[in-house]
Amino acid sequence: MARKRFAVTGAALAVVLLLGGGGAAGIYAYGSDRSPATAKETPHVETAPVERGTLTGTTKNSGTLAFAVARDIAGGLDGVVTQLPATGTRIRLGQRLFAVDNVPVFLFRGPLPAWRAFRAGMDDGPDVRQLERGLAKLGYFGLAPDEKFTARTAEAVRAWQKATGQRRTGTVELGRVVFVPGDVRVAAVKVSVGDRLGAGAPVLGITGLDKKVDVDLKLADQQLAVVGGKVTIDLPSGTSTKGTITGVGVPTEKEGGTGKAVVIPVVVSLADPAAVGALQQATVTVNFPSAKREHVLSVPVGALQALDGDRFGVEVVGPDGRTTRVPVRTGLFAGGRVEISGDGVAEGQRVVVPGL
Repeated sequence: MARKRFAVTGAALAVVLLLGGGGAAGIYAYGSDRSPATAKETPHVETAPVERGTLTGTTKNSGTLAFAVARDIAGGLDGVVTQLPATGTRIRLGQRLFAVDNVPVFLFRGPLPAWRAFRAGMDDGPDVRQLERGLAKLGYFGLAPDEKFTARTAEAVRAWQKATGQRRTGTVELGRVVFVPGDVRVAAVKVSVGDRLGAGAPVLGITGLDKKVDVDLKLADQQLAVVGGKVTIDLPSGTSTKGTITGVGVPTEKEGGTGKAVVIPVVVSLADPAAVGALQQATVTVNFPSAKREHVLSVPVGALQALDGDRFGVEVVGPDGRTTRVPVRTGLFAGGRVEISGDGVAEGQRVVVPGL
């Protein structure tokens, strides 16, 4: 009697995924369908090897790709706005951000905001070090930056003022320089040329030059949020790139499509920023490694066959080209492969994969 071969149906695979995909014991196929009577020679079939290695499952979450460090820059000067950058402009150390009364406001680097003018006789402080460090990088200050505003600091300020078309006073009024941690990109312009600017009014919305991905993990998946952990990011183009978890926030309640839920905010940096091309903002899928099986046998999912209502197996190709159905137990499903075990399956064997 000719052997009847069953393809794995969608319903059957759903059962396998539910019972085996999480790394549980899976479906254990008992008994055996192997017998000389059921073996036959197959002149040409598509096959794949039984491989031994590591399978890693993933948990998928939607994330948002965008530029990092979004914030506003406020004006520290009273006057009329006379120059503004275009949206998307990248501004680096020592370059102008905007102009008030036709005098530029400049970008300097540092974590502390400016809170006072820089002049001879001022108290020592870390803001002086930030100013001197910027002047040194621009080539105007030749000493090691410290927290003292000295005559040499004033001399460097005058040289910088001369080079940038300012009056050579040797002092820096409050609001003439803006300290930010790094170079920036203009994300939004919040005033117009001709507006009168009051101290503290927002002028520009800025971001960092680097892009990152923000993801809200479900509270139940918080064990996946580990700083330094590696993830894979699926881009709208259909390509993927790698990323590293660089920040994990505290549980936060957010409004979602089904109501409020507590999530874990996660920040992912890009291993290859060039991989996202010109994308400025986009919805992406972030794959967090979850279940993992090491040193296990696996085959393509398509190699699974339904032996009957609740048993599955693979069709092993022998040295003579004849095939034999072998019952298997399934384990983790990951990356289009499935973990298998059972008598009669071994590394290096070839199994039939219909439609490969």
